[in-house]
Amino acid sequence: MDRSQDWLEQAKNDLEHAKKDLEWGFYAWSCFSSQQSAEKAVKSVFKRMGAEAWGHAVADLLEQLADKQDVPQPIIDIALELDKAYIPTRYPDAHPSGSPWKKYTKEEARRLVEYAETIVQFSENILSRM
Repeated sequence: MDRSQDWLEQAKNDLEHAKKDLEWGFYAWSCFSSQQSAEKAVKSVFKRMGAEAWGHAVADLLEQLADKQDVPQPIIDIALELDKAYIPTRYPDAHPSGSPWKKYTKEEARRLVEYAETIVQFSENILSRM
């Protein structure tokens, strides 16, 4: 059963969550939701291919995908930045001091939302050709 559309829909929902968190000032959560959106969007492509995609690092997933699809280096580069938001946005002991919510800025959250949008669109484009 092809569940790729479910994964893509969840990616888009996570992206909307990231945008709302950005709007409301929850910058750490916006960054994390952006990473989650990108991860699920890329996994939607693997689902369509009938392949398993393990792990949470978007850049690693894209590098695996590059064996089967053209993945431009700039897409992998923005994924590397998104991946940096996977753990430290949520766990205080990922930083030398302070709570994660104090460590992320509006500009950083805005940039990661934009990066997630790019990866969602990239994934949608691949899906539309399959």
